Amino acid sequence: MSTFSDTEITAYRTQLLNLQQSLVNIENDLDETSAVVELDQTRQGRLSRMDALQGQAMSKAMQARRQHQLKEINLALERIDQGEFGYCQHCYEAIASKRLDINPAVRLCIKCAD
Repeated sequence: MSTFSDTEITAYRTQLLNLQQSLVNIENDLDETSAVVELDQTRQGRLSRMDALQGQAMSKAMQARRQHQLKEINLALERIDQGEFGYCQHCYEAIASKRLDINPAVRLCIKCAD
């Protein structure tokens, strides 16, 4: 069913696996910015606490985005395994290779994404 050659599929799989590993490495290397913020006024000023809370919120948002990206990558790898990679999950038309080159985890063609 795929319109891509085995070489192209292998390249997309490699790209997805590299992205997956990069995101997993980032998750494993998280620093204390995602730790619970201690609200001891004797140790920190109000602005320092606010900065720490903002940093923690940003870290959590970035972590949620990485988790979403990992989910999309895993779904794309499943589509490769099932021979369904490169097709829009809405209209079932082929997704342009240039679109997949930018983001191989994309699920929709440009028309359906609008």
